[in-house]
Amino acid sequence: MTRRYFGTDGIRGRVGDVPMTPEVVLNLGYAAGAVLARSEGHARQERPVVIIGKDTRISGYMIESALEAGLSAAGVDVILLGPMPTPAVAYLVRALRLQAGIMISASHNPFEDNGIKFFSADGMKLPDSVELDIEKRLDQPCVCRPSAELGHVRRMNDAAGRYIEFCKSTFPSNLDLKGLKLVVDCAHGATYHIAPLVFHELGAEVVAIGNAPNGTNINDQCGATHVATLREAVVAHQAHLGIALDGDGDRLIMVDADGLAYDGDQLLYAVVKHRQSLPGFAGGVVGTLMTNLAIEKAFERRRIPFARAKVGDRYVLESMMERGWLWGGENSGHLICRDKHTTGDGIISALQVLAALVSQGVTLANYLSEVKMYPQKLINVRGVRTLDLQGTPEIAAVVAEAEHELSGCGRVLLRASGTEPLIRVMVEGEESELVERWAQQIAQVVTETLS
Repeated sequence: MTRRYFGTDGIRGRVGDVPMTPEVVLNLGYAAGAVLARSEGHARQERPVVIIGKDTRISGYMIESALEAGLSAAGVDVILLGPMPTPAVAYLVRALRLQAGIMISASHNPFEDNGIKFFSADGMKLPDSVELDIEKRLDQPCVCRPSAELGHVRRMNDAAGRYIEFCKSTFPSNLDLKGLKLVVDCAHGATYHIAPLVFHELGAEVVAIGNAPNGTNINDQCGATHVATLREAVVAHQAHLGIALDGDGDRLIMVDADGLAYDGDQLLYAVVKHRQSLPGFAGGVVGTLMTNLAIEKAFERRRIPFARAKVGDRYVLESMMERGWLWGGENSGHLICRDKHTTGDGIISALQVLAALVSQGVTLANYLSEVKMYPQKLINVRGVRTLDLQGTPEIAAVVAEAEHELSGCGRVLLRASGTEPLIRVMVEGEESELVERWAQQIAQVVTETLS
């Protein structure tokens, strides 16, 4: 069945346009509730219960109300969490033994966008089969259940406190953060009232920025997608480290005392390097097609198996599950530590990096000094949706020529975006001039051939 609404990370779009309209969201809530009631409520002879969290976008109020109405009409009980990070929803649905969790967020996108993500009872994203069932149900009319069978709705007032304690529990009990000064950029998003407290309660001196959401400033010149703001704050406050999260709290970028930024590739390496020094280490690491080649080679030197998945934390997690591995991530900052959580979590990932540094008594720069990242050049060729190398010999030829000159010390990657009409051209290698030249040349051939 062709998907109309669900993508690789739930449903997302510009508010006011389908599917982010009150009507569609109401129907979505009812369809999801009907599927859950059929699969859970009837089997258990009780109403299923769903939690709903949201980030700080002003549109979250509207979407929350529409989802709540649809779910209640389908006979599903609802617990409203209010502003809450995406990984908190994944944790709470599992901790409370509920049937599903829903997060209202468009992650790192601007405030004009919003989205809806679903989590199953085990804190994982819904299986494809369930998402398809929900889409099928969207074609059927909403039939409100009798008044006595409508779902109840209530608010959970201690959700933030529960999640804060969970985050702290992932940090070694024999360590603390005393003596560290941290700048924490919450991106004016869902972690604004949580992240600073987590690090403070573990002993750090915390300078919080991006912690004054107003409904429209989420991800605006701040957070994991705009680290310049954090870099300036770290230097100005003479902090040891900076921690940048995104709007829904599942991404992490860090900045050291000198203002140098470290992406998800580097931070994943730091976490796994530390894990390897602990008893019981086993398995490997999953990255993506975009993971820097220097990281792959660094894992190879440590004799740690490494595999690449398609871009998207969903595909990273699927590959981890297939292999039985515990660690994976993307250079964008999605890090998954399955020994700590079921999904990517910016706060918990930062705690794992900090645990490595504190236990070893080193700086982030020192801990990662053995990894020299390869220069990468990414060019977006817009106006093109599909790419077929076999059907375009001109592109295949220039790619082959580039790969021959890079000769094992670099690589070329061309892929179509899953969310925009564009082709991403990425070249990386040891020599920056070579990388720049081939990226520009390949992008030009792609433009001339396909545009």
